[in-house]
Formats: sequence, structure tokens, C-alpha cells
Amino acid sequence: LAQIASLQIGAGRIRELFERHPRRAVAGMMKQLQDYAERMTRAVLRSIPAGEYRAEDVLDDDGFGTEGIRLRVAVRAGDGRLGVDFTGSDPQVRGGVNANLAITLAAVFYVVRCLAPHSIPANAGILRPVRVVAPEGTVVNARFPAAVAAGNVETSQRLVDLLFRALARALPARIPAASNGSMNNLAIGGQDPIRGREFAYYETVGGGAGGGPSGPGLSGIHTHMTNTLNTPIETLEAYYPLRVTRYRLRRGSGGRGRHAGGEGIVREIELLAPASVSLLTERRRVEPYGLAGGRGGRRGENQLRRARRRAKLPAKTHFDGETGDRIRLLTPGGGGWGRN
Repeated sequence: LAQIASLQIGAGRIRELFERHPRRAVAGMMKQLQDYAERMTRAVLRSIPAGEYRAEDVLDDDGFGTEGIRLRVAVRAGDGRLGVDFTGSDPQVRGGVNANLAITLAAVFYVVRCLAPHSIPANAGILRPVRVVAPEGTVVNARFPAAVAAGNVETSQRLVDLLFRALARALPARIPAASNGSMNNLAIGGQDPIRGREFAYYETVGGGAGGGPSGPGLSGIHTHMTNTLNTPIETLEAYYPLRVTRYRLRRGSGGRGRHAGGEGIVREIELLAPASVSLLTERRRVEPYGLAGGRGGRRGENQLRRARRRAKLPAKTHFDGETGDRIRLLTPGGGGWGRN
């Protein structure tokens, strides 16, 4: 509802602009803002040493048996321009880790925006000096009807890691190590016997941020493409047949280094009624990388505790939970930066 309200207010303000000023004048101002963003972005891109910078990363799996899904990028800088070429990334897969082109472009936009001063307005002008190549039919530009839900929430995170890894070769004094690299998605739904209604609950869980040239990574936060916050325990327990039994930092999960990576999170939720449970996570097999000699962050882990027994859950899974089950997420820490 808050998102809808903000969009309605934004639409109203734009209408007011056109009511106060001629259409041509408003369109001209919009163009000037985009031109300004382009000029500022080109100035930022000129600070990147000319050359080609390559990087690779690997997605854990697609949830249907395909493991080690490779992401590749070649970043070419020079003359205030940037080429971002994902050629060599693996073909699209059966599971939902495929990204559509919009998500891939959004990850590129985000990374370029991170390099720029905060004063640059976020608009289409930022991408004018950037050329993106994402071959159709690959995991970075999936062809319909490929499944793409995890491409939005998981692969987008890993594309940011991939791009920063490439740019670290060009800008070693500016780029941090990998952050936790997953939105750690948890969805729970079923019939609420306490309130006499159906329920559906979805959350993302933060992790550790990567350490960087200027200091350590932050602990227990959402990073990069998440655009979400944590769900307060009081709110969750007031509206759902769920109980939060553990919520703390995951000590020792941040990568060591001159500037350590941030710590991940331990979050455990108990079912107070039978429910359907889905997990959509990454960085359970491949750790967040360190930079400049720093160590990688600790990989994440998903667990189910049932009747005093503990079982390890896959990175991507769906199962029918029982009353008393506890789902525990141990999220990855950030990578460390620099040698101790």
C-alpha cells in the first residue's frame, strides 16, 4: 500500500508540472536531467583505466539438478565509455535462476551508479555511455518461457558480484569484496488455526557486506540489489502462526582480512501450524570471494529442525512443514579485503 501511495503521489506531482508549465518546457527539463547524468557518468567512466577486465562466478544450482551455472563478463573501459559483455555465460536452465534482460541491465545500472557521486540523478542518461551485450538464450538474457523468479532475487545479486570482481582489477582502491550474494528468500503459507484464515508470509534475510579498501563490511544487513528491510519480530508474530526462536549475527562468518567482511545472520522460525515452506537461496556451495588477499566469507546453510533432529536443506527447496518445525537460515558473510 505504501508503494502504491508513493506512485500515486509521484504521478500527481508530474501532472502538476504539466499544469504549471508548457509540455515542451517540461520535456526539455527532463532531457536536460538525462543529459547531465550522461555527462557526469562519462566523467566517472574516464577515471577507469582503459583496458579489458574479465571475471567469472558460479551459481550454486537451479533447483532441478543443474549445478555450477557459470556467469562470465568482460568489461571494456576507455574514452568515457563502458562495454559490458556477458558472452560465455551458460545457456538458460530449467530452474528459475535465469535473468531476463531487464534484470541484467538493472544490475549494470546499479554498479555504474555505485561508482558515481550521489549527486548524479538516477535516470536513463547513466546508461547512454554503456553498451551491454547479453546473448539471448543464456542465463543473463533468458528466452520465453524460461523461469525467471530467482533471476530477479538471486542472479541479480551475483551479477553485481561479477561486475565488481571485474572492476576490482581496474579500480583496486575502490571496489569491495563480495557481499553475501543472496537474498535468502523464505516463503511460508497455509491455514492459520489461531486467526481462522489462510496466510502467506515472505521475507528476505540479510547477511554480511564485503570488506573494502576503506574499512570492514557491515554485519547483518541487506546489500546491493535486495531493496528490502528485515521484518520486525513483533509484526511477524502478531499476524502469523509463526514464532522467531533465534535471530542473531552469525559470528565468524565474515571473511578475514585487513578489513574483514561483515557477519551473516542466524534466523530461525518455528511453525505453530502445518505450512508449506519454500527456500530460494544462493552461496550455499560457492563462498563470497575476498579481494586483495582477503579470505572469502563463510557459505550459507539452510536447516530443518524436527522432533530434535536436524537436517540440512538444499539451497532451493519446497516441503510441507509440520507444527513445531523450525527452519533455520545461516546466511553468508561478506568477503574480506586485504591481507592481515
